[in-house]
Formats: sequence, structure tokens, C-alpha cells
Amino acid sequence: MREAVKFTFITIGIIAIITCTAIWPAYGFSIIGVLIFAIGIHDLFQKKHTILRNFPVLGHMRFLLEMIGPELHQYFVESDTDGKPIDRNHRAYVYQRSKLQKETHPFGTELDVEKENYKWMKHSIYPSKLLEEAPRVVVGGPDCKQPYSASIFNISAMSFGALSKNAVMALNLGAKAGNFFHDTGEGGISEYHLKGGDLVYEVGTAYFGCRTEDGNFSPEKFKEKAAIPAVKMIEIKISQGAKPGHGGVLPAVKNNEEIAKIRGVKPHTTVLSPPGHTAFNDAEGFLKFVKQMRELSEGKPIGFKLCIGSKQEFIDICEKMIATGIKPDFITVDGSEGGTGAAPIDFSNYVGMPWEKALVFAVDTLNGYGLKKDIKVITATKIFTAFDIFKALCMGADICNSARGMMLALGCIQALRCDTNTCPTGVTTNNPSLMRGLVVEEKWKRVKNYHDETVKEFLELFAAAGCNTLSDLNRSFIFKQVETEVKCYDKIYPTVYEGILQKESYI
Repeated sequence: MREAVKFTFITIGIIAIITCTAIWPAYGFSIIGVLIFAIGIHDLFQKKHTILRNFPVLGHMRFLLEMIGPELHQYFVESDTDGKPIDRNHRAYVYQRSKLQKETHPFGTELDVEKENYKWMKHSIYPSKLLEEAPRVVVGGPDCKQPYSASIFNISAMSFGALSKNAVMALNLGAKAGNFFHDTGEGGISEYHLKGGDLVYEVGTAYFGCRTEDGNFSPEKFKEKAAIPAVKMIEIKISQGAKPGHGGVLPAVKNNEEIAKIRGVKPHTTVLSPPGHTAFNDAEGFLKFVKQMRELSEGKPIGFKLCIGSKQEFIDICEKMIATGIKPDFITVDGSEGGTGAAPIDFSNYVGMPWEKALVFAVDTLNGYGLKKDIKVITATKIFTAFDIFKALCMGADICNSARGMMLALGCIQALRCDTNTCPTGVTTNNPSLMRGLVVEEKWKRVKNYHDETVKEFLELFAAAGCNTLSDLNRSFIFKQVETEVKCYDKIYPTVYEGILQKESYI
């Protein structure tokens, strides 16, 4: 809030000085002179900033340039293909589709096709007929009483509080119009989520929206939330890609009274979700929790989300599924390079398994234990384009989610201020003066457009590959440049056949 107020006063001051100078030049220049002199005196005698004491007035240029550094880097330094975390080409891809602008690119690819890790798909000289409607995926295993038919492309988990109320409303209205789901994130269900779009209610380690006063799971409150008609599926968040093993972070500056009430916490405090759940502490206890949630929700699909850390822990869960007969309806696999509004840098950089290896491991392990036929795999990490969806489904995923792609569709410019409450586009701030820039009535259309246009392009790739049903997709369609060789994904990640991990000879 302090930063936003400062920027507002600076803006008003600059406008006032320019106006005075234009109308009364002598008077305006006198004001400027007095201000510069006052700033210089202040800088000479303040004790916090060495640069300002040594270089009064001029030293402020350093802080100004630092403040707009991400924008300067994006617009004037980086190339179209090397920006981080999301390059300009991918940002342009989302913007153009959300605004229904041109979908073509002139003069050929800008990618280095000989570069390590370059990926591509094979096509057929006998393409299939373009499908008129995108295929949908039914989520719900044998014990599910209310299966859900999902789009192959949806909104990944982002909480109210991390996002502004305007952003949440626009996402939900877009999901309603486009018939795809909107994951609530672990921050609970707010009124802004209830605009008609299908919801996946995410329950994290802090049990926001379904917690007791001491922060434990409340079956009564969960049952109430799960009964909301818009809630189509429930997702237990074990860990998040960008900060696995750490838990969520809601900075105090973003935790106002409204958000605190929804989450059941004290306002204006930094809210740290615990790194682990208190409702269970082993694989069998976790699966019993899945069963409890299924019963409390009257049979809605129950799944869990995680970033793979210990392979053995995931294997233990699979083995307990077989032993207990309790299976989730879906598993969401996140990668360590996943997005977040706020996370410790070491967790973002060095904790957890990267997305590609994590997805392949999860799919292969489920196949190996004969579980994949009953459990859908959702994946969400840097899914932006139709090719990203095609690749993920070839690798074994059933459904894709996107968080940062949907944020870009809302107007995010990757200003990298998500944790400061000063997001200039109103996406990740609850500051009213900044939120007003995000016009819900306009932005929900862009969310829908981005979804629809990306799925439409997926169908074109799908037809180009000669495919007719989603089951036709497999790893043989994707290739990767590995050092000086070209390798097919079915050779990099050989197929693990159904049930093979249950055979003692294989283990």
C-alpha cells in the first residue's frame, strides 16, 4: 500500500509541476528548483542510503531504473525467445489469441532447431479430419458418484488474495462462457468464484475455508463448501511446484479483512501455510482422508496435487491404493518450475522434480501398478500453447491446466511484482486504484478467447498428426534434440506396461 500511495503522489506531483510550468513558466520552474534543492538537502543528511548521501538527487535515478528494471529488460534487452520466466514469443502468443488478433507468424521460426532440448512433433501425410468439437475427458473412478466431464485445457490453481477479486471474477466468467474449469487455489471459495463457472475446490495444508480455529481440518465446514453446486471436483494440495515442502505465502500487505475472513485467519498478517498436512502423516492415512472427502462431498471426484520429491513416497501411495482399494479420481502433477506469487528463491530454484520428468514418472508408476485406467492425470507447469498441450497428452497426461497463461490473458505483463501488492495491471493486487484497471466485463472475454483459440489450434495439430481420438496420442509423436542426436520420447521414456510393477520379477 505504501508503494502504491508513493507512486500516486509522485504521479500527481509530476502532473502538477508540468501543468504549472506550461501555464506559468516562471512559477513552474521556481517550484522545480525548490523541490530539487529540498530533495538534495534531504539526501545529504539521511542515513539509510549511501548512494543518496554521496550523490544527492542524481542517486534517485538508480532507484527509478531499478523500479522499472523488469519492464526495461523485457522491452529493450531480451530477445523474443530468451526471456525468463516466460519469453516474449509465448507472451505474444497468449495476448494475440486472447484478443483474437493474428494467429500467423512471418518468415519462419525464430527458434534454434539444433539447440539442445529443442522439441517437435511428427505429422502425417494423411492427416485426419478436423474435429468439429474438442474431446472432453470424464474424471471419476469406480467409487465416484458424480463424475465430471472436463475440457482438456483449464485454469490452474490461483487463490483469491494472490489474485485480485477482479481477476478471479474475470477468470470464472471466462470459464463459464468457455465451459472449462477454474481451480480456486488453496485460498478458499470467495463470492468472486461463484459467477457461474465450474470450480475445482483446492484444499491445502492450512485448510482455508474448511478449518477449525486451531487450523486443523473441519469436516463440517468442508461438507458445506463441497455441497456448493459450482464445485465439481475437490483437489487436495500436497505441494506446489514453485515451493514444494514449504507451503503457501500470503504477504501481510495483501491480507486484508475480506481475504482474512474467507480464509479464517487474522487480517494484515503474513499467512504461512504449513509445509505438511495435519489430517494425515502417511500414505494410508492420506488415502483414508481421500475416502473421507469423497463421502463428505457425496461422491464428487477427489484428487490430489503434488510436485514429485521422493519417488518412493509416490510409490508408497500407489502400493497403498492397491492394498486399501482406495483410489483418488485424479492426480495433478506440478513441476518444480511452476509459477507462484511468492516463494523463497532457493525453493523455486532447487527443490522438487522438473515437470517433464515428474509427469513421466507419475504416469509410468500409475501404469506399472495398473492404476492409470481409473485415475486421470492433470498437469500444470508452463502450459501456454497448443503444442504444449499436445506434448503433455502424448507424454501421458489426460488434462492440462495453465495459471500464468491465463494471467497473461487477463493482461499480466510479467512485471514481477506479484508479492508486493503493486501489480500495475491489477491482476495480483487488492489495491483499489490498481484493480480498477482490470475491467471484468472486458477481460473475461479474453480468458475465453485464449482457451478457445488454443484448443482450436490443438485440434489442428491433432489432425495433422493423423489422430482421431485422444487415445491415439503417445510418446512416439514427440522428438527432442539431445546433444548431437535426435531422440524420440518413446526411446527416452520407454513405455511402462500396465501392471508390470506388481510383478516380483520386475521389482
